[in-house]
Amino acid sequence: MSGIPSTVVVSGLTVAALAVVSALAIQANGSPAAAHLAPPAPHKATASAKPSAPPPPPPVPPHSDTGKRIVYSLSQQRVWVVPRTGPVSTFTVTPGTVPAQPGTYFVGDRKPVSTGSDGVKIEHVVFFEFTAETWVAFSAPADDKVVKPDSSLRTGAIRAHRADITKIWNNTVRGSTVVVLK
Repeated sequence: MSGIPSTVVVSGLTVAALAVVSALAIQANGSPAAAHLAPPAPHKATASAKPSAPPPPPPVPPHSDTGKRIVYSLSQQRVWVVPRTGPVSTFTVTPGTVPAQPGTYFVGDRKPVSTGSDGVKIEHVVFFEFTAETWVAFSAPADDKVVKPDSSLRTGAIRAHRADITKIWNNTVRGSTVVVLK
């Protein structure tokens, strides 16, 4: 080691010693008793250890008409968008305080933006039933925050997130079929 200043050698040895001591300290950080125990048994795979895929969405209910349509189940608070061709989309919705009545309806009007009877700014509004109290329509809050309506208000709003309501909007025109089931 001639030609290397002693301070460099001492500094290098000190750094190396600190690294070894640090590594040993990290290894010894566990419980002192754990060092004397047998190694843990190998992990056995169980059914619960497998990541579970979400259950498939429920199929379009039977007796919900045929062809291109929107199906709305009151009991499931769920909508199915059944296009003429391609996959069916389904998602949950938050109904208003004035429920739709079971039956077959036709889209009466559509508005790209509006204000709901509850004062909420909404978009992609698809009207399909008029009750004695109010219109019943699918819509998305402009802020995409779907909340349960105030029970003191009389609203037929059936709300869902923008991405879901857009599926209804893109698959309906005036006269499109909407089937409401119990």
